[in-house]
Amino acid sequence: MERDFKVSQEEVERTCQGELPELVVRGLALFNQGHYFEAHEALELAWRAETEPVRELYRGILQVAVAYYKILQGNYPGAVKIFRRSRTWLNPFPGQCRGIDLASFRADYAQAEAELLRLGPERLEWFDRRLMKPIRYSLRRNTDEVFN
Repeated sequence: MERDFKVSQEEVERTCQGELPELVVRGLALFNQGHYFEAHEALELAWRAETEPVRELYRGILQVAVAYYKILQGNYPGAVKIFRRSRTWLNPFPGQCRGIDLASFRADYAQAEAELLRLGPERLEWFDRRLMKPIRYSLRRNTDEVFN
């Protein structure tokens, strides 16, 4: 099992104050359209480009995209493993970070994970895809706020 990354509460609060880079916005839009593989790719590029601790937030979101993709592929063990791993990266962050509603996102993917575990590998084809909910976020650009 991977360990939580080490970052102080002060660093988390500071890193959550910035704006979302365009690659992250693109990744979130792809995620919300159900293009989980492509969302993973965009968010991985953003993760690699970022040097601040917020990069681990992007990593956690891309892990959930991979878990959803694994569900769609029928890969039960892969989805279970990736869901567990995603918490490592998302847990240190508060309910809101850079305009992303992490509290809702956590609740949504926890519900999807619970259903995955309830169904088990033999009934994965019955997974309700409506549980793969979009990520709510807002963009603050030049004092205009846009909600997605």
